[in-house]
Amino acid sequence: MAGARRGRYPTITADILLRAYSIGLFPMADSADDPEIFWVEPDLRGIIPLDTFHVSKSLQKAMRKAPFDIRFDTAFAAVMDGCAEAVDNRPSTWINSTIRSLYTELHALGHAHSVEAWEDGELVGGLYGVSLGAAFFGESMFSRRTNASKICLVHLVERLRAQGFRLLDTQFTTDHLKTFGAIDVPKADYLVMLQAAVEPPHLAF
Repeated sequence: MAGARRGRYPTITADILLRAYSIGLFPMADSADDPEIFWVEPDLRGIIPLDTFHVSKSLQKAMRKAPFDIRFDTAFAAVMDGCAEAVDNRPSTWINSTIRSLYTELHALGHAHSVEAWEDGELVGGLYGVSLGAAFFGESMFSRRTNASKICLVHLVERLRAQGFRLLDTQFTTDHLKTFGAIDVPKADYLVMLQAAVEPPHLAF
């Protein structure tokens, strides 16, 4: 986590959290059991350029079968629960009670959103993040079925493009996200992009 700047603040509010996003910071916790959070500011910031977003042929083929019912903002808390679950490749989580509370409040204020994959009435995948101005900050995703979170990401990008968003922040890049076109941006360049994205009036998600 190169370049991370840490400072613990036990009394964060939703307004402070939005202000942090607007200047390039985002919160994490050491563990689900630790009630405190710290701010992170990477030297290299992960983004997915909306104009070069890439969907593989295999995923396009899977999507043509419409395996899931995709919904927006119908089960935000359940999506957070899914993202916080311990799984084989992620035995611990940074989503603690403080983060749950803050993002639930942001959701009520219209600044946090979920994209959900449903199958036969069951939530089987999803993602959530924060919107501010014309920027969307992806926080976490989960999948209980093959391609569920990937398909949610595709629908997120389609939604952001349709609504005129300018920036999709992924915080960090992973091999998984790079298959969609994610890139690392130096902090100075990212802050210029961020300022341009958060200055316009807040867009509807």
